Amino acid sequence: MNAKVISKGHLPSRHVTVGAARAPHRSYLYAMGLSTKEINQPLVGVASCWNEAAPCNISLMRQAQVVKKGVAAANGTPREFCTITVTDGIAMGHQGMKASLVSREVIADSVELTMRGHCYDGLVGLAGCDKSLPGMMMAMVRLNVPSIFIYGGSILPGSYRGRQITVQDVFEAVGQHSVGNMSDVELAEIEQAACPSAGSCGAQFTANTMATVAEAIGLALPYSCGAPAPYEMRDRFNYAAGEKVMELIAKKIRPRDIVTRKALENAAAVVSATGGSTNGALHLPAIAHEAGIKFDLFDVAKIFQRTPYIADLKPGGKYVAKDMFEAGGIPLLMKTLLDHGYLHGDCLTVTGRTLAENLEHVSWNDQQDVVHPADRPITRTGGVVGLEGNLAPEGAIVKVAGMSELKFKGPARCFDSEEACFEAVTNRTYREGEVLVIRYEGPKGGPGMREMLATTAALYGQGMGNKVALITDGRFSGATRGFCIGHIGPEAAVGGPIGLLRDGDLISIDAVDGHLSVELTDKELAARAKSWKPRKTDYQSGAIWKYAQTVGPARDGAVTHPGAASETHCYADI
Repeated sequence: MNAKVISKGHLPSRHVTVGAARAPHRSYLYAMGLSTKEINQPLVGVASCWNEAAPCNISLMRQAQVVKKGVAAANGTPREFCTITVTDGIAMGHQGMKASLVSREVIADSVELTMRGHCYDGLVGLAGCDKSLPGMMMAMVRLNVPSIFIYGGSILPGSYRGRQITVQDVFEAVGQHSVGNMSDVELAEIEQAACPSAGSCGAQFTANTMATVAEAIGLALPYSCGAPAPYEMRDRFNYAAGEKVMELIAKKIRPRDIVTRKALENAAAVVSATGGSTNGALHLPAIAHEAGIKFDLFDVAKIFQRTPYIADLKPGGKYVAKDMFEAGGIPLLMKTLLDHGYLHGDCLTVTGRTLAENLEHVSWNDQQDVVHPADRPITRTGGVVGLEGNLAPEGAIVKVAGMSELKFKGPARCFDSEEACFEAVTNRTYREGEVLVIRYEGPKGGPGMREMLATTAALYGQGMGNKVALITDGRFSGATRGFCIGHIGPEAAVGGPIGLLRDGDLISIDAVDGHLSVELTDKELAARAKSWKPRKTDYQSGAIWKYAQTVGPARDGAVTHPGAASETHCYADI
């Protein structure tokens, strides 16, 4: 394929490179060393979320250079730019986490604005952290120019006294330390051993969950999302992505040709099959929103319910992302799901072929036990379950992978912030059998819908992970395990039932039948609602305040704009 035959007549870059009126624009391009030939070629944005905030982002700029070589080799002109990342592992457990979900929107918006302002014709996006992956994919679907997603790769597992560990073990070690079961020396040893390389958190937490989604939804090249960040073979995928995006431009294959309802169902299936992060139920509706497709939490939950749990991955299982890659990668997982009727094989992907065609030559590896055959799963239903009931009319979500008991009933113990609950857990002022309620942490009420890993990990570290339940209108990290229910809607800040609870109210959780309820009559809930009053947050200006003014419910992905259904035109068609 020779990109020189691509006419600029239909490409956005014609607005800055073609005709006498664009001489001033071209002068800027010449100033950066571009040749006339390069200016006349398609301009491809190479966007990365590189920064020095955390290991998940640190290798992205280096990988972007390889992508640029691939674009140039296929007669395109790469234009590199960066956007932000808020890294959950560092933002966790304090007010910084309120910036996390907000960052997803800022990433999508900033990539959109950079692409729009400079009229780039295609996009290769590199991301490595929990919100940067969906944020980058949202931008691709929103812009609808030919695009390829690249995951920066997972971190290698750490080793502590002969066992494989991840950052999850460090969070849980804090809980063990708080009850005297781990010394200062041991805690220091484990924190220094857990993260030995560049890359995103190694287990099936949110980053690796959304990386699995990227391949399943068709926006990433096969195998590219499984290779760990330190592996030099990542450069093959990066170079190939640069070349391939030029082919997509020539063939006019766009993200909305790829991200269809069926593709979203495939994405939900791999989240469930891997016991992935509950955040998948937040990000998939948001990606669908960018395509103008209605695909909310309940739609995601239906796929979860019918998909078997087959990948034995942490936090509920034994293995990490590196292990699945070496066993056969995400294609091995998808192949057994496809063979047994759990995926749609006719979905188009960035290879230009269908999912089934991509997987045609993938053979089963019977020498591994990371991924089970879909007809012999770990459990028959998925590793993530949707819930609803009078406590969650707009739904809720729970990860059940690795859990043996799927029902819980107990009295409520209410906290109006994560900090208040974490203090009670640290001081062990809660009781076995209680349902800890963390509210006013939703998208509007937080604002920002914080994750609660510090609290849930402390409970596990204290040995109480299966002896109490925790429910919230906020979120949980992909590293969370145990009876932890998030995304409860409507959230407390808009008068949802979770905001009406009182200490001692009896709460029932049933992850088998998908119910979450409080033993109160409709009449009693209505009476409490009359006396409920809205609360002001501590964020009355700035980016987090701005987010709270526009964000919608978690059920629909906590999105902040009307989406493709309200478009009068799409960027790709300017």
